[in-house]
Parts: sequence; C-alpha cells; structure tokens
Amino acid sequence: MDRRQALLAALAAGGAAWAPGLPGVAQTRAAGPSPKVTAPLSAFIAGSQAMPIPEEILDLGRRHILDTLASVVACRDLEPSVLARKYALAQSGDARRSSATILGTHQRAGLVDAVFASAMTAHGAEINDFIPSAFVQPGPSIVSAAVALAEQRKKSGAAVLRAVLTGYELAGRVPKALGNENLRLANIANHGIGPVFGTAAAAASLLGLPEDRISDLLTYCAQQASGSWQWMLDVEHIEKSFVFAGMGARSGLQAALFVEQGFRGVRDSFDNPAGWMNSAIFTGRDANRPYLIEKLGQRWEMHETAYKRYPVGGPTQPAVHGLLQLLPKIDRKSVASVKISMPGRWQAFRDAEMPALNLRYLSAIILIDGRLDFVSAQSLQRMHGDAAAKALMTRVDVVHDPEQEHDPGEARTESARVEVTHTDGRRVEIFVPYVVGFPSHPMSKADVEAKALELMTPRLGAARSKAVVARVWDIDHLADGGRLASLIAA
Repeated sequence: MDRRQALLAALAAGGAAWAPGLPGVAQTRAAGPSPKVTAPLSAFIAGSQAMPIPEEILDLGRRHILDTLASVVACRDLEPSVLARKYALAQSGDARRSSATILGTHQRAGLVDAVFASAMTAHGAEINDFIPSAFVQPGPSIVSAAVALAEQRKKSGAAVLRAVLTGYELAGRVPKALGNENLRLANIANHGIGPVFGTAAAAASLLGLPEDRISDLLTYCAQQASGSWQWMLDVEHIEKSFVFAGMGARSGLQAALFVEQGFRGVRDSFDNPAGWMNSAIFTGRDANRPYLIEKLGQRWEMHETAYKRYPVGGPTQPAVHGLLQLLPKIDRKSVASVKISMPGRWQAFRDAEMPALNLRYLSAIILIDGRLDFVSAQSLQRMHGDAAAKALMTRVDVVHDPEQEHDPGEARTESARVEVTHTDGRRVEIFVPYVVGFPSHPMSKADVEAKALELMTPRLGAARSKAVVARVWDIDHLADGGRLASLIAA
C-alpha cells in the first residue's frame, strides 16, 4: 500500500487523520446513514433561475438586497472599506477586459478584486444582515458578487434576485450541516465558511453552470473554506470584515470562475466517506448533514435571516435597545450604575476591544449623547480618547443570566435586562426579550425601507436614496442588474 492509498484508507475509516488530537472533538461518526446531498444541491443551484419561488420569498430577497446596498453606502468611508479598495485598485485598477465597479464608488477593478472590496465595504461596520442560527452574515459577499456579475455579464435584476436567494440557502445551510458546535470546537468560524459556499452558489446561478458541474464548484469551495474565531480578538474590524465578507466573496466567486473555465476536482466532496464534509471534525455532536437538502426549495433560509436595527453586534442589540427605551426615564447626569444581564458569551461583550461589540462603551455613549449614532458606535478613537465615556464605562457591568439561555435545539434569540440606578437610589429597568429584526420578530418592509433611507440619505441625499429603494423594490423589472452599482456610486 503506497502513501496515497494509506491516507485514503485512514480517511475512509473515520477521517481522524484530518483532525488528530483536537481537544474535545469526537473522533467517531454519528450513527445512522446520511442521505446523498450532492445531486439535490446540484439540481437546486443549476435550476435556480427557473425554479418556482414564492412571492413571499422574492420579497424577502429584495429587502435583504436593499439592506446590503444601504450598508455599502453607510460604510464606504470606513477603514476596512478604504483599505480593501486600495488593495483592489493596486492589484487590478487598470483592468479593462474583466472589470467591475467597486460598490459605493465609481472606481473599477478586476472582477474578483472588485467583489472582494465591495464585500469588505458592505461589512465595514456592524449594520448588515445575519443568520443567527448559522452564525453567518451573508449579504456583503453574496450581493456584492451578484451585482458585479450582473454588471459584467449583462444579467437582469430578476436574475440577481434569484441568485441572491440561492446563495443565502447555501450560506445558511452549510454551517448548520457541519454543526455550529463542531465548528466552534475546531476554531473554524462559521462566518468564513457560509459565505464561500453562498457566494459560489449565487455566482453559479448567474453564470448558468450546468448541473453536472456543480459538484466541482462545491469541491473548490471546500478547499477554500476557512476562517478562525480569532476574529473576536480583532480591534479595528479589518480582519473581521475579511473573515465575514471579503474572504468568502473572493473564494466563492473564484470557485465559480474556476469551474466556468473547466476546472475539475473531487466530484463528491460532500458524500464521499473520505471527502471534506465527512472529516472527523464535522461529524457527531450537532452535525446535521441532512439539513443541507431538507425541504430544499420549500423552506427558505430567508426566514432565518435577521436585520441589525442598530449599528452594533447582534448579541448587543437588545441591551442597546433597552437602554435607548429607558432614556426618557433616566437622569443622564445622575447615573450611579448600569447593570446588563444577558445570555451567551457575555464576557466577550463586556470586555470587547471593538467599540461596536463593547456594551460598556455603547452604554456610556448612549448616556452621554442621549442617542446612538453610526459613527460613534464604530469609533476606537472615542472609546479610548473620550474621558467622560471612559469614566462612565467603569459604572457599567455586564453579567450572565442563565435564565435567558435558550434550550438546545431552540431557535437562537437574543435578550437582555437593563437596570439603571441613580445616585439617589432610584432604579429603572427593562427586560428586552427580543429586538425587531430577528427571525422571530422580523422587520416589516416599511422598517427595512426606513433603515435603508436612514443609512443612505446622509451620503446620497434624499432623492437618490429614494430612487435606490424604488429600483430595488422593482428589481424584477430591471433589465440590467448591474445598474444597482451605479445607483449607489458616489
């Protein structure tokens, strides 16, 4: 037996060679047969431009496209966006034959570089959409790729909409199939995994890749699927933007372009016992491979996708909402202490180095300003340089509340209890069981429009912002989907 045969035998026996000695990771497979998933996924992606899609789902897709474009406009001048554009222009700013617009600007770069920069821009701050049950933020990578390909290949707005819906399915389903807990224990970030497959699926839909080539698409995604939970140590949101958006956009689009040019590879990386999805780190615990194809085309991940009402991380939204709701009852100059009780990784949001994730900082600036604005929520300079904010942060505590934890298997929600005590002993409190925007309590179409206008108007003006909204609501009749890029260019 040669080295290759020995490796294949080891992988087929359990895949342990892929994850030797990972602490806490089961080295045995879950019992019971799993369905073959490659063929149904291939048929779904390849048929996405013609399949019947309910109007309800199409409408949700329009909303998330608008939400993502508004995020691009709002985040265009933030450092992750500026650096990504600088990189893209340095690599291929002189591209002529295969270029696309970097969203939010009039600048152009090579297709992959432009999409990379656009995705980094869309997640330049904490304001774009996310799938709580999968721990992914799909819009920045998927919408950026879809608009760029539509611009380059002259695809319609209706085609963009269908491609985006296809991408969200893969972005949400793949991490849950692998298992959120499995990914966490292996220190692999869902946020990097989902967008690779989601972007590739959206791109394949627009490129018209045939059904018998989708398996090649999946294998080139598998080879590039990466990302570490190390992003939680990031302070400046640059590495985070890369992991959550830029990396997946680049790698997923490349996978689709590889296959378009004839690249071939392992045809059953999702089904082969020695393939990527059957590695030891992705088996057992909460792995759920059947979820990949369960009610595919009938139950949509759009229903699992959330909006951020405030420009802060998802788990911090309830506490921020609660404090804002309490403001009319608070004497902001006489606050002795603030106590925030929450479920989940409370320490991370008490001590986060990133402003938009640090509840002590966010509480302080809300109490000082009497509101929360987009710029201050992202400002490292203010977090470290505002003496009043730093002093007030010492009076804010964040603690764990086990009673707010959801049971295993229940849909992920976020909640918080906020208690404010004044110097005279007077206390006010509020319990926020959810924030509008989560799947359990989604934003209405009017809510999404209002949020988009709030983000875009300061940069595009009221008339242009309303024109963007109108065009997205009517995207099905937009002959050139690439027009979306010029609508938000500044």
